[in-house]
Amino acid sequence: MAKILITGGAGYIGSHAAWACIDVGYDVVIIDNLSTGKEVNVPPQAHLIIADIGDKMAVSAVFETQSIDAVMHFAGSIIVPESVVNPGLYYENNTVKSLGLVREAVKAGVKAFIFSSTAAVYAPGNSKPLTEDALKAPLSPYGQSKLMTEIMLGDISAAHGIPVGILRYFNVAGADPLGRTGQSTPNATHLIKVACQVATGQRPHIQVFGTDYDTRDGTCVRDYIHVSDLADAHVLLVNYLLAGGDNVTANCGYGKGASVLEVLASLEKQLNHPIATIMAPRRAGDAPILIANSSYLRSILPWQPKFERLDDIVAAALAWEFHLLTGSVL
Repeated sequence: MAKILITGGAGYIGSHAAWACIDVGYDVVIIDNLSTGKEVNVPPQAHLIIADIGDKMAVSAVFETQSIDAVMHFAGSIIVPESVVNPGLYYENNTVKSLGLVREAVKAGVKAFIFSSTAAVYAPGNSKPLTEDALKAPLSPYGQSKLMTEIMLGDISAAHGIPVGILRYFNVAGADPLGRTGQSTPNATHLIKVACQVATGQRPHIQVFGTDYDTRDGTCVRDYIHVSDLADAHVLLVNYLLAGGDNVTANCGYGKGASVLEVLASLEKQLNHPIATIMAPRRAGDAPILIANSSYLRSILPWQPKFERLDDIVAAALAWEFHLLTGSVL
């Protein structure tokens, strides 16, 4: 079976992808500096190398010693407001370090390279589900750094023949149904994670940033995708590329959106009581609506999501939060 290098494999999405690869029989090597990832989320069958992807010597040694067939690249910085305040960090972590990684992958003759991108590459203001050819005009340095890396990967693929898969994620949430991993960063900024931390008493309240958007209830609408469905898409994509498939750039979402208030209502329904909520002004860099048209992904891969219901996504996130607190799932 092929060997997959997963950067950021101790992090939220990367660890789910690592488990998904292990589940289908792939050998997995993980490189992670553990700045936000947690070693406990790494599958015991995986070989963990604690290093930063910006460490050229460490990355080169991995490719020289591990016979890597494909790369899944998750490592990077992901907080939109932080990117507005500190754009240099995002261009360094998401673009410059990605360039170094892909150059080493090309040198090693890797057969496929999959990049973790984002719906933040799209221009705001489109209320219809976004297709891959929709206008790209990121609001934030985070989205811009990801788009720059997409362009770079396309050029490198054309020049060197390395097959590239790019998945543009929409809003990722939930946790592994078997309780093996989940979002473990204490200061995470994702809505469902923060709301579940409020529900479990780890935060005093949640802020709703912006109630005056042109949406059905005035709050931002997002296409929430269960992290396990996203991990499955990565496995199917690496299968496709290793089998000789062409380059892919595809949206990964369900094609339906939920507002901030609808997410909070789902959580409160499961708790059977409200959570402390504060209405706050809009944040810089937030688009009003982001919903995926993922028909292209479904046309090339046999992707069959298992956890599309918002209530199921919220329940999985809540169960993981209780697991972190008590060691047992809800």
